[in-house]
Amino acid sequence: MPLYQALLAKLARAFDGAGISYMIIGGQAVLLHGEPRLTRGIDVTLGCEASELHRILLVARAAGLDPSVAGIEDFVRRTNVLPLTDGPTAIRVDLIFSFTPYESEAIRRSIVVTLEDTNVHFAAVEDLIIHKLVAGRPRDLEDVRGVLARRPMVDEKYLTVWLSSFRDVVHRDLVSEYLDLKSDRSDTAGSAD
Repeated sequence: MPLYQALLAKLARAFDGAGISYMIIGGQAVLLHGEPRLTRGIDVTLGCEASELHRILLVARAAGLDPSVAGIEDFVRRTNVLPLTDGPTAIRVDLIFSFTPYESEAIRRSIVVTLEDTNVHFAAVEDLIIHKLVAGRPRDLEDVRGVLARRPMVDEKYLTVWLSSFRDVVHRDLVSEYLDLKSDRSDTAGSAD
């Protein structure tokens, strides 16, 4: 874990130094808000669009990160993701470009955690839940269960508003999925007594 903490701090210093807003999402945010689990990389949502790719590449290279796919411009254009590898550790870092009002709001709401004497911005618990439910893979749903087990008090109104807004994007009722996961957690907690 110290390798990841050092890399997270290095990324934070690079983004802050370049004036780029960001938040750590994915497995690293799960480790902060949920139950411990194995994670093999770092996912970061950036407060800028893919049109700033060249600027972000300069910042990444200065931080010791190199693109991990060929044809990077085409890849970013298709996916809005810049996959990088940290040279010294070989840890994968995915930078996700943002362009929606939701992502701007989530970055604004990020929470600060001090790692290696550096302030690092992580997704708030509600935004982590939203990201995981939108992704909807079995591992993501398990992560939400783990988060709810550790953080039973969340901003339900915020969750409901944003989860509802994604219904037409993902073609699923994310509010119902959230309530089912929350109910599963309550049932499990009740049966453990």
